[in-house]
Amino acid sequence: MVQKTKHFSEQGLKKAKKIGKAAARLFNRKGYVEANMDDIAAEAKMSKGGIYHYFSSKDEILFFVLTNYMDIMLEDLEEEVQKIKDSYSKIQFVISRHIELYIKYSSEGKTLLHEAHSLPSKYYKKIAAKEKRYFQVVSGVLSEFFGRQTKINKDRITVMTFLLFGMCNWIYAWYNPKGNITPEELSEMIWTLFLKGVNRVRPI
Repeated sequence: MVQKTKHFSEQGLKKAKKIGKAAARLFNRKGYVEANMDDIAAEAKMSKGGIYHYFSSKDEILFFVLTNYMDIMLEDLEEEVQKIKDSYSKIQFVISRHIELYIKYSSEGKTLLHEAHSLPSKYYKKIAAKEKRYFQVVSGVLSEFFGRQTKINKDRITVMTFLLFGMCNWIYAWYNPKGNITPEELSEMIWTLFLKGVNRVRPI
């Protein structure tokens, strides 16, 4: 989705996304604080003036990266969840979708985890609102599933939601999508561990 606070032409949006993708890689490698506009230009293989044609500051680039990533994560999520009838399948869908998008946009996802706090308050609040919305959708799916089986309070659902995010989001530190475990197999292992426990994971 297009960043809501900035208007690009179709071609301009492609360029902005190219810059954002390069910046996210750079922030992962060097850190947001240490990176500068010259570094971003070099990473994107553009002139510094070319970068400034699309973004006025490093903060604006970071905001673009994160808001674009969260819009992708949120796009049609609630509608797709509502189409699924049983709560178990909803959890499977949410986990599989999260892993698929997280792998596809791993640099952006990692940037969200590590660099969102670097945003100025006016930008950070907007990202936090999108994260909260995503959290509410996922926690709602978990509440529906576990609420039908046993009484479980809101605090426990909150903890379980963060535990699930921990399982899904930290795969960037060790998982190789081109290795022997496919993203689909990884998703299946995560939802099996999460819903049934380690003793239910099939031997490999």
